[in-house]
Amino acid sequence: MEKTKKIKIFIGIFYLTVLFSFLYFLFSTFTFDEITSYKFVQQNRDYFVEVKESNIIFLTLIFSAFTILWVFLLGFGSPVALLGGFIFGKWFGTLVVAISLSIGSLLLYIFGSYFLKDYIKNKFLNKFQNLENKFRNKEFIFFLIYRFVGGIPFFIANLLPVIFNVNYRNYFFGTLLGITPQIFIMCALGNGIEKVIEKNITSLPGIHVMIRSPEIYIPIFCFIILIILTFFLRKFFFKK
Repeated sequence: MEKTKKIKIFIGIFYLTVLFSFLYFLFSTFTFDEITSYKFVQQNRDYFVEVKESNIIFLTLIFSAFTILWVFLLGFGSPVALLGGFIFGKWFGTLVVAISLSIGSLLLYIFGSYFLKDYIKNKFLNKFQNLENKFRNKEFIFFLIYRFVGGIPFFIANLLPVIFNVNYRNYFFGTLLGITPQIFIMCALGNGIEKVIEKNITSLPGIHVMIRSPEIYIPIFCFIILIILTFFLRKFFFKK
């Protein structure tokens, strides 16, 4: 217990150090007004387009490293997927984001397996014990469904399988396949936002204009369908 407490303190300090370092760099380079302005978004869109066209491998590696670190520091997947779609487009963005999130999730899972196993079991085993037999009988299939249906904060979903001792290979490929549908939708939405900004050079379009754009409303519609589908799957998956 004392060891777990020390590790939690270390993770907290490390997380806050990285977070405040990033915020310090961000606000020492740009003002808040600049960051929240349409011109800032537009200029950085142009910058990413230039970097992508000149050295897409470098940009991909930097983005992947950031995403892996983001997940390891308990970050959520949706913001990264939107950004990935905005920078790389929906198809290549989905590939980069899904693989990077899967690697980051696996590293966090391995870390949790070695250092936080007892804490996670004490915290979550009673609540999710009904899933134990499902994982034991058909581990990959049920882990794939578990990843697809979601319903649990991303960083908890990454650590929770520690309870069931999921195989590393099943964990990685189950995560990769399970999260890809929602990642594709979020990347498509991010790509749609980028396309709308490209078409509106001088000013930020109103919300009514953005919603009428097929690049925006089609991913939103697909996302709603996905939520409905996962709702019914979740009722089956998490039933006693």
